[in-house]
Amino acid sequence: MKSFRISLIYLTLAASCFLFSSAKGQSTKEDDKIEASAKVLKDFTEMKESIPAQMLKITEGIIVVPKLINAGFVLGGKRGKGIAMVKMEDGTWSDPVFVTITGGSVGFQAGIQSIDLVLVFKSRETLQNIGTGSFTLGGDISVTAGPVGRSSSASTDYKMEAEVYSYSRSKGLFAGISLGGSAISVDQKTNNEFYGDDDDAKELFSKSDNTSSSVADLKKVLNGMDD
Repeated sequence: MKSFRISLIYLTLAASCFLFSSAKGQSTKEDDKIEASAKVLKDFTEMKESIPAQMLKITEGIIVVPKLINAGFVLGGKRGKGIAMVKMEDGTWSDPVFVTITGGSVGFQAGIQSIDLVLVFKSRETLQNIGTGSFTLGGDISVTAGPVGRSSSASTDYKMEAEVYSYSRSKGLFAGISLGGSAISVDQKTNNEFYGDDDDAKELFSKSDNTSSSVADLKKVLNGMDD
């Protein structure tokens, strides 16, 4: 009986360790995506042709997709996972919402490339209205390549006609990428795993209370980009 109790204790401890490590593994996966997004933003600020601080001052939303895969041979496709955030009315950034971007194209093309993508939104409502759904770039909302350069005055010498401005980087250099027809959708499963509830994107965009170190570091990077 004593040996049975000891075996039962060991089995309980092993099961607890397994559950803890599994939960930790899930959390780490989401944290890694947030940390990768923060690194993309840091790298962009260190480039000569950076996103203008003036552009970021009037920005109310942002999407960062590290390592978007752009591939094709005649028929092309794009797919990547990233995070979206909105700047709330008090000037603070919301907690991140996990999103997925997918798209296809037809035309002469070949090869595969990994691209870091940043989308800058003029209005927070564009992202807030996504809820648990999706929207199409170039269809539901207009998108164009944004101005670059630290000295570029985005608010005065650039036609702010599009709803979204895109910045993409391949192998350390700015590189153009066609986003027309690409769909951005909420990754509700990943959001549920990270936050432990089933809040939709609109609810998450209204919060800024996540205390994880990865989220805090990401917000710190964003706050420093428009200084």
